[in-house]
Amino acid sequence: MTRNRRLTATRRNHNREQQPDGVVRALGLGLVTGAADDDPSAIGTYAAAGAKLGPAFLWTAPVTFPMMFAVVYLSAKLGQVTGKGLFGVISERYPRWILYPILVLVLAGNTFEASADIGGMAAALGVIAPVSFHWMIVIVTAAVLVLQIRASYIFIRNTFRWLSLALFAYIGSALLAKPELGPVLRGTFIPTIRFDEEFLSLLVAVIGTTLSAYLYTWQSNEEVEEKIAKGKRRIADRAGTTREELKHSRRDILIGMLFSNVIMYFIVLSTASTLYRHGPRDIETAAQAAEALRPLAGAAAGYLFAAGVVAVGFLAVPVMTTGAAYDLAQTAGWKHGLSVRFGEAKKFYIALTAFTLVAAAINFFGFNPMKLLVWSGIAQGFSTPPLMLMILLLTSNRSVMGKRVNGPGIRILGWITTLVTFCATIALLVTLLR
Repeated sequence: MTRNRRLTATRRNHNREQQPDGVVRALGLGLVTGAADDDPSAIGTYAAAGAKLGPAFLWTAPVTFPMMFAVVYLSAKLGQVTGKGLFGVISERYPRWILYPILVLVLAGNTFEASADIGGMAAALGVIAPVSFHWMIVIVTAAVLVLQIRASYIFIRNTFRWLSLALFAYIGSALLAKPELGPVLRGTFIPTIRFDEEFLSLLVAVIGTTLSAYLYTWQSNEEVEEKIAKGKRRIADRAGTTREELKHSRRDILIGMLFSNVIMYFIVLSTASTLYRHGPRDIETAAQAAEALRPLAGAAAGYLFAAGVVAVGFLAVPVMTTGAAYDLAQTAGWKHGLSVRFGEAKKFYIALTAFTLVAAAINFFGFNPMKLLVWSGIAQGFSTPPLMLMILLLTSNRSVMGKRVNGPGIRILGWITTLVTFCATIALLVTLLR
């Protein structure tokens, strides 16, 4: 009897080891990536769209959801099958004249957006408590660096999971705004498109924000980090994945992108139900939205909005700056990874620190946060479409993926997403030129 119990316990433990992608996985990498997509800059963009365009803009959330899934799932699949990060694969498959310009744009986009996010966090803290903006930038930057350099990968991953839950504050903020059911239903299910500069610029900004390039590199690299955390330190050991693992990955990412998309929906809804109806409609940052919400939806709504900005900022900024360090290290052939100690990967950690410090320092030069987002949008706009095209071609290439090449469904969705990102870039250029 005792022997049978031991066998049962052994089998149970074995099954747990063989099923790392169950409930834990469903609350894992996809959720972190989805939450990082709703960074303070994105929150400001969604809030501005709701304030200016009202509930008629709500339909963009469900429409962008399948595209977000396609982008992140293909990135995850590439990392799982090859055992390498995105730029590690690209550097092996594409010439330097293609690789280097895209790398520069990705690094610039990540740094500018991280800078805007650090500034957004500091400003949001000013809504919650009277603190010095510049001192808060120093404190926030120091906290981010300590987390990235001193903490283990497992600790960082688990911390990010908890931080992502702070985004539920936006559901509470929207409900406190007491939206009207009729306009909400019409805005959700009946797309409204206007061919004017205000609408098109916000639509392009939302597409660029939801499909940002830093998501691709982060997801592929964290798939690799997960394998390293399980002891697979050599590329030969990490390469390859099973049909069951891909199935769990799809579910994980589906949940994460749905979470991100729902939060986007409620951010738009919260400002559409208050600022669009009563003003002010012209806001530039998430902190301004939080401040404006307080007299309209109550102090609790404003504080919830601001608290969400701060919490998700501590998640998103490391994703951007670490992602930039990953991309540079893989292109240069440096040893890298959050699972590697500082002494073993000094160049990687120095690059990570440099990107974070540069992002923080930009805030001391008095740049308007919206201008930083425009620069970030330009860099992301030029780098995202070719990156998406490369990911699609790589994951459809049998010499790279073996028998895990893309099926017809995800291939069609991937091409639609790639086409949309190219169109968004063209629209962004036209908007800026006008």
